[in-house]
Amino acid sequence: MRVCGIEIKGSEAILCLMNLEDGLFDLPECRVNRIALSQDQLAESVQKFQFAIKKLVEDYKIEHLIIKERPQKGKFAGGAVGFKIEAAIQLIPTCPTTILSGAAVKDRIKRHPLPVDFKSTGLKVFQETAYVTAYAFLVN
Repeated sequence: MRVCGIEIKGSEAILCLMNLEDGLFDLPECRVNRIALSQDQLAESVQKFQFAIKKLVEDYKIEHLIIKERPQKGKFAGGAVGFKIEAAIQLIPTCPTTILSGAAVKDRIKRHPLPVDFKSTGLKVFQETAYVTAYAFLVN
């Protein structure tokens, strides 16, 4: 199964592709590691963002999108642009989306520790949360 872990930070969706086949995890190459939503007040910009994600799903044959949940209230609450990004991703009709809470991710990592240290994956430092989110979904 090929999935894409997503962490939403500010006006960007940070991505990490992960594949699980025959019990082996693989991190396929991807042409982008983040997609930004600029000018979020324009419907055309939101549509372009959604099209970029949808095209990525089609091109890389992604079977599931997993978004790391962000709190709606409190000190670490997500911003309005982030929730627009989340909605645009969830409304892509060709690929199911799951929102995974931080507690669920921690619990799954505790039960199934990461098989490879993040530093040896070759991913960028800012992709770590997306990587862990994708892994936590696949080990469930």
